[in-house]
Amino acid sequence: MSTPTLLVLDAEPLPRLGRLTGRARIEHTDASSLAERLPHADVLLVWDFTSHAVREAWPGGGPRPRWVHTASAGVDHLMCPELADSETVVTNARGVFDQPIAEYVAALVLAMAKDLPTTLRLQGERTWRHRESTRVAGTRACVVGSGPIGRAIARTLKALGITTALVGRTARTGVHGPDELDRLLARADWVVAAAPLTDDTRGMFDARRFGVMQPSARFVNVGRGQLVVEDDLAEALHRRWIAGAALDVLSREPLAPESPLWRVPDLIISPHMSGDTVGWRDELGAQFVELFESWAAGRPLANVVDKKRGYVPGH
Repeated sequence: MSTPTLLVLDAEPLPRLGRLTGRARIEHTDASSLAERLPHADVLLVWDFTSHAVREAWPGGGPRPRWVHTASAGVDHLMCPELADSETVVTNARGVFDQPIAEYVAALVLAMAKDLPTTLRLQGERTWRHRESTRVAGTRACVVGSGPIGRAIARTLKALGITTALVGRTARTGVHGPDELDRLLARADWVVAAAPLTDDTRGMFDARRFGVMQPSARFVNVGRGQLVVEDDLAEALHRRWIAGAALDVLSREPLAPESPLWRVPDLIISPHMSGDTVGWRDELGAQFVELFESWAAGRPLANVVDKKRGYVPGH
């Protein structure tokens, strides 16, 4: 086999690919030149996983890479019908973000239960105001999304003494099916969205679903922004249908300064950072190098995405 060409859709800082020196012809591109360079690549590394450039460039003419890897858990930013219908293998960064996101969700749950946002605000105002907080042990959580991230969230919440139900695409041992979701939402103190974005999950958290939840419930989204109808969430919080929410992912990122979401009461907004711990980029780079070594040796690839479903099956 001749030396394969690895094309990297760049984002700063660049991935560390030194282990592939002499084993791959590494070329770099940005969105503006991706379309013209795709036909000459054997492998595409989507390092800029916030870009929609692949989805826009892929339908053009000429050969296409045999393998595409995205340095993210979600693949909706790159999938298009032409890629889904092709023979190109798509892999993702499954496994890198599971525990960091689970820890972040636990932090949000504790922050809302203990009313830390108010504590910090009052401290800034030099105001001493005693309050009571909520005990999380003994409460109930519903985690929507039964992949590795959802399972890590469930394990971490259970360690806090929270009774946790996991909801997936299909019912199986330890996982509830979608037909049970409304029943579980009606009983949950904490609802966590960690599902992939598919035709079935887009907009699944809307006015009806927020209406099903308890007035004391709190909602957290660490999945994809488009899982939530954000106007409906804002109305639910304004009307006190639910007690609070936290969004780490938004339908449009970055969230514009003029967005009314910034002013919604009892809403915590963070800039898509739940999985980004110190050293996470190095982990992503090392994961890709290991996958590349398997691919070059003709071994089966891990983390292969079902392009029709939009996620790695088998969990």
